[in-house]
Amino acid sequence: MAWDRNQMAARAAQELQDGWYVNLGIGIPTLVANYIPKGVEVTLQSENGMLGMGPFPFEGEEDADLINAGKQTVTELPQTAFFDSSQSFAMIRGGKIAMAILGAMEVAENGDLANWMIPGKLVKGMGGAMDLVAGVGRVVVVMDHTNKAGESKVLKSCSLPLTGKAVVDRIISNLGVLDVVPGGLKIVELADGVTEAELRAATEANIVN
Repeated sequence: MAWDRNQMAARAAQELQDGWYVNLGIGIPTLVANYIPKGVEVTLQSENGMLGMGPFPFEGEEDADLINAGKQTVTELPQTAFFDSSQSFAMIRGGKIAMAILGAMEVAENGDLANWMIPGKLVKGMGGAMDLVAGVGRVVVVMDHTNKAGESKVLKSCSLPLTGKAVVDRIISNLGVLDVVPGGLKIVELADGVTEAELRAATEANIVN
């Protein structure tokens, strides 16, 4: 047993705090918009120039001109604002965004993040991740704990090109929740049906008690 993509997104949504401006990365993080807790008002920011994203549209109600940074169709809200990407990145670089929830290919025990390219594979561009991890107040990563071969993606050190050094605060994987602390990672929560032994066995990084 482990969390699926939607359960991971729902758990990540519990990180949201009332009044925050939050950026959701490509992949599983985009699903967080569908699980914002009742009573919590957050404003979602997209680096392509949108502040106040709504949830994904229902089938047949999509507007092809209304997309997030991952080129998925989204909805607007009465308070939604639109602007160019330079203003969007001014918000990010100026420290106006409280938290980013991002995907990852690899995370290291010291909080290093690799999430923008695999050498030898075609990359459309690095996107906004490097600015986000440098400019936002808190970085939460949502990811599968292992790759398709069963190898850990939560490592002692990243092998892929880094997006940022020592930038990750919390990891939410399909196996549980881990915080980056001095000396390694600390287990915060286990996913449904997952034992601590299973999480430790799937983690190359050092886990501290």
